[in-house]
Amino acid sequence: MKLFRYLMLFFIIYSCFNNENKILPTERPLTESVYSSVTIQPDSLYQAYAIVAGILDNNLVEEGDVVSKNQTLIQIINSTPKLNAQNAKFSLNLAKENYNGNAAVLNSILEEITAAKLKYQNDSINYFRQKNLWEQKIGSKVEFDTRKLNYELASNNLKLLQSKYHRTKNELYTAVQQAQNNYQTALINTKDFMVKSKINGKVYALYKESGEIVTTMEPLASIGSATHFVIDMLVDEVDIVSISKNQDVIINLDAYNGKVFKGKVSKIYPKKDERNQTFKVEAVFENPPNILYPGLSGEANIIIKKKDTVLTIPKAYLIEDDKVKTDDGLTPITTGLQNMEYIEVLSGITKDTFIYKPE
Repeated sequence: MKLFRYLMLFFIIYSCFNNENKILPTERPLTESVYSSVTIQPDSLYQAYAIVAGILDNNLVEEGDVVSKNQTLIQIINSTPKLNAQNAKFSLNLAKENYNGNAAVLNSILEEITAAKLKYQNDSINYFRQKNLWEQKIGSKVEFDTRKLNYELASNNLKLLQSKYHRTKNELYTAVQQAQNNYQTALINTKDFMVKSKINGKVYALYKESGEIVTTMEPLASIGSATHFVIDMLVDEVDIVSISKNQDVIINLDAYNGKVFKGKVSKIYPKKDERNQTFKVEAVFENPPNILYPGLSGEANIIIKKKDTVLTIPKAYLIEDDKVKTDDGLTPITTGLQNMEYIEVLSGITKDTFIYKPE
């Protein structure tokens, strides 16, 4: 009698234990998604650098200020460019004076040309007079040759001086143009000491205070959109091939505990980050929160597939990825969509097939 009672008790306990681990597949909507961490960043975010080195004179804006395109953000001090601009201006003025003939360079050549013309005219008269006499057999051959040589030398000298004048004038004109370019470059360098905003946006960070040394290698400010934010996501390389633009994204932000936001994939960066084997993906909010700050973190699920009604089983009941335990033993199944909890069953069992949780 006691043995019978023990057997009955064992059977009841075994049956209860068995029933607790035995379930039927269920039909439900199923969504397959790719998980990603999330960081919120302003759209068009960039870091502003100085083009030249110096000392920071003054931050003309504060963190949180809304700025417009080309608005001056930071003023830098450096006297060298101003001195260079002054020197370039002096060189330009000198070059203009030389070119316009007010200096001795061109005037001295003009004086030489005037004297050469007088000599050429005098030698020309003497030559042609002696030539006429020689044709009449008057005078000596030596005298004729001397007058001819003087005439030719005077002619050549005048041509050389005239050529020298035009060449010098061209060189002086070129010098004016070069001085003008140098002066404009020097002026640009003085303007480079003002760091300006490239966009209409907001100042999110200022990295230096007045009196600190500024180099071209260190950022001075962080500027981004004041109203538009993007969702930066890091997707594992095994999932990136499933991601495409305009896919739906479900976002949970730590700052908005329990609230769900929707977005869409807007950009996929093609270069993999070798440090963490991920790809950067951007999304935009459909209805963003009222308040957002750069650096807010959270998590997201990128929806890659979705079905309204499918036969599913809990993933905990799956054995070796493609089998389940039934009353007939291990039964192969074909699977489809899956999420963190459930997996779709395409074939192998029905909604009336009991399955058992593996031990």
